[in-house]
Amino acid sequence: MSKNDVVIVSAVRTPFGRFDGILKTTSSFDLGIDVLKEVIGRIGLDPKDADEVYYGTCIPAEYAILTNVPARQITLGAGFPEDNISLTIDRACCSSMTALRLGCRAIKSGDVEVVIASGAENMGNVPLIASAAKVRWGNRLGPIELEDVLFELGYGRRGFAPVATDAGHVAIEYGVFREKQDEWALGSHQKWFNAYGEGKFKIGEEIMTIEVPQKKGDPIIMDRDESPRENLSPEKMASLKPVYGSPTVTAGNAPGMNSGASAMVIMSRKKAESMGLKPLATIEACQAAAGAPKYMACVPAQAIGKMLVKQGKTIDDMDLIEINEAFAAVTLVSLKMLADDDPGKWQELQDKTNVNGGAVAIGHPVGASGARVTMTLMYELMRRGGGRGVAAICGGLSQGEAIMINV
Repeated sequence: MSKNDVVIVSAVRTPFGRFDGILKTTSSFDLGIDVLKEVIGRIGLDPKDADEVYYGTCIPAEYAILTNVPARQITLGAGFPEDNISLTIDRACCSSMTALRLGCRAIKSGDVEVVIASGAENMGNVPLIASAAKVRWGNRLGPIELEDVLFELGYGRRGFAPVATDAGHVAIEYGVFREKQDEWALGSHQKWFNAYGEGKFKIGEEIMTIEVPQKKGDPIIMDRDESPRENLSPEKMASLKPVYGSPTVTAGNAPGMNSGASAMVIMSRKKAESMGLKPLATIEACQAAAGAPKYMACVPAQAIGKMLVKQGKTIDDMDLIEINEAFAAVTLVSLKMLADDDPGKWQELQDKTNVNGGAVAIGHPVGASGARVTMTLMYELMRRGGGRGVAAICGGLSQGEAIMINV
């Protein structure tokens, strides 16, 4: 251990909501404010002691009515001082893990001592949009057409294939077929329910409560993820049709369009000691990656691989792995790459990956997911008495992030 190590001292997320669930009209700004208050409140950190706050988000259409600079609006809304420095990051689904990487870099440079890495999204709150060409500059006759920015996540408008389509084709290229993806997705739900039953997703650790005001009566208290489903079966999974022309990806082996927020406080070990705070984990390395847009399913493995080489380690040195289930195809393809296409090694890696379920069950509010997979990994390593693990996530048009932690 070194006093210059970057350590995690607080980590929390909201429960993740369904697209049409309890949080469907709650602004991502409000979720971001709530999680910032909680992550500092747990350790008694004064907002003035946070040098910088990085905030990840992915779908600007959701907060467009509130204009811009969400990080600035959220920190002010959470009671941070006016001279606090904040930064909004949009690196697609990678954004809150990118926030962790940039925070680590700032701390190691000596420029700052305390950083909060956070992110939020509410995909159910994304409005339909009328283009300026048809509305602002006039529409002479006929109906005005609205666009749904969630359809294909917009990539088709710029000539790219929908990510679900690419993921399906790449999965087949790597020999990961529909049946295997459905099996993994079903297992994700089952593992979540097993973990929940064992008290792993409990208030005060990874999860916080959210109060959702109602027009009449008391607010709804949300204290668990909404998306996990118990009534799934292989037959139900197999009956679902692929989406967007994908050969394998369905609504069953992909996550939903979710809502939620996450946040982590990181600082140097020296600073943590001076503040009397107990480090929960050490961040040993962070790594970004990018590749050909079609091969998004490969980029978590690429980011992990680059990081392991730099650290002089192998995937066998990792006690646990978290790879965000942007689709079941992504996790399975990346694990197969990390296993060098060895069937036995591939199964071994699957057995220690997303052991409490992944985004297919938990949900994938895109701006929040990078920090979520990191804290899910950390809390499970803590329950096991320590160890080393790696978390990775892909983002649209083949971007990736990976992080290695030691508990």
